[in-house]
Amino acid sequence: MIIESIKLCHFRNYDELELNFDRGTNLFYGDNAQGKTNILESVYLCGTTRSHKGSKDRELIHFGEDESHICMKIKKNEIPYRIDMHLKKNKTKGIAINGMPVRKASELIGLGNFVFFSPEDLNIIKNGPAERRRFLDMEMCQLDKIYLYHLSNYNKILNQRNRLLKDYTFYEESNTMLDVLDEQLVRYGQVIIQMRSTFVEVLCEIIQDIHRNLSGKKEILVVEYEKDTDYEKLKEKLRGNRERDIRTKVTNEGPHRDDLCFLINGIDIRKYGSQGQQRTAALSLKLAEIEIVKRKIKDTPVLLLDDVLSELDSSRQRYLLENIHDIQTLITCTGVDDFVSYNFQINRLFQVSCGTVEEKG
Repeated sequence: MIIESIKLCHFRNYDELELNFDRGTNLFYGDNAQGKTNILESVYLCGTTRSHKGSKDRELIHFGEDESHICMKIKKNEIPYRIDMHLKKNKTKGIAINGMPVRKASELIGLGNFVFFSPEDLNIIKNGPAERRRFLDMEMCQLDKIYLYHLSNYNKILNQRNRLLKDYTFYEESNTMLDVLDEQLVRYGQVIIQMRSTFVEVLCEIIQDIHRNLSGKKEILVVEYEKDTDYEKLKEKLRGNRERDIRTKVTNEGPHRDDLCFLINGIDIRKYGSQGQQRTAALSLKLAEIEIVKRKIKDTPVLLLDDVLSELDSSRQRYLLENIHDIQTLITCTGVDDFVSYNFQINRLFQVSCGTVEEKG
């Protein structure tokens, strides 16, 4: 798939902006805090319904305005689509595909596939498990609507259960309600655990070759799925932990507490890896993400690179650039020297300054 164009109205620091993209590499350069990342954010938001930063809709609307509009045109399997997204300060976002409103934001997921890579992602290995779960969920939701369905329902039931635990009273009605919620939590949670297991198996297979090449064939990277509980034991665990849950007023067992473990030559690099090892593993993870999308949808995703080169050494810069030449890429940076030195082909060049974008020849 490719993005053909995007039009912004009252989004972040842009009052009005319209851009056409090349099928190859589109590079946005300029000083920091000029609006480069906002362009990538608008693309990711319009394709996935979520900001990569986790920002709320009202935070994305241009200062002094009540609404924002994004219009993105994409082409998938040579079929054109137009996605319109209206952001409102105090209401749920509105979404339309080819002029037809969709009832749920989830209906948009999977129409396009996007891989976002920012400097913050280089810390995904050493940061907390919530970020690694978020990586799993964001990628799997784009690739599989069944997973999206079960994850959405699981999170909804989990929130209801936690609210009940906070207001728990020692009456039969409370236990009966917990029984009902537990049945639903098990129903959705078991599927999530099984699908995550399958996904991580594929991820581990792909990432090993990538990391072996990145490390000069010196390191073997293994990714393991650390299940909080096995899927067949989830019901038993929820029942066994009920008293603890009531006491702590939160659900202590389930896939919402899963994690990923990264082992280099058998050593857990979350705890014992050097910063270089952690960053190399994070780069391998993102490149593996691209390959998984290619295999799953038999197409290429759009890659959004937000000032990542400045955080990588020269060997990792070169490896990254050599492996993204065949997909549409939107890149932000402060200067173009690194790309010139590697003879990297730039198909369309834009200079960003103070919320204005000018295409360069």
